[in-house]
Amino acid sequence: MKAKKAKSGCIFCAAAQNPADDRETLVVYRGKYCFIILNRYPYTSGHLMIVPYNHVSKLTSISAEGAGEMIELARSAEQVLEAVYRPEGLNMGMNFGAAAGAGITQHIHLHMLPRWSGDANFMTTVANTRIIPEAIGDTYDKVSHAFGERNGDARPK
Repeated sequence: MKAKKAKSGCIFCAAAQNPADDRETLVVYRGKYCFIILNRYPYTSGHLMIVPYNHVSKLTSISAEGAGEMIELARSAEQVLEAVYRPEGLNMGMNFGAAAGAGITQHIHLHMLPRWSGDANFMTTVANTRIIPEAIGDTYDKVSHAFGERNGDARPK
């Protein structure tokens, strides 16, 4: 699997650089060391990624504060996804290197996504098709608003 890159480099670094473009780049929340971005090609609605601002390929390459914030943001994401989507479960994980399934190998990120019994996640591997019940713009509105409410800085719709 080839690493996905923006035309000018790392898609995560590009998204991190300009807060004015958060809706376009799908950044739903910005912390001090990490930010949360929607997956542009989600397995389910609400598929988030927690990404350090530092361009590194290993978890051991970010600071203890950055790693701590990544987990704190995962805890917040758990609550946001449960409130917005009411899933029956959540998947959370990281892939390091192409052999482990990482689509973007040069910049670590933690996936977090809601799951339901009988959801159609298998369709991607079986039929090379994704079934998403809402438009990505609707997901952005719901999730960014929920993160804003949790942190007292709700984004305008």
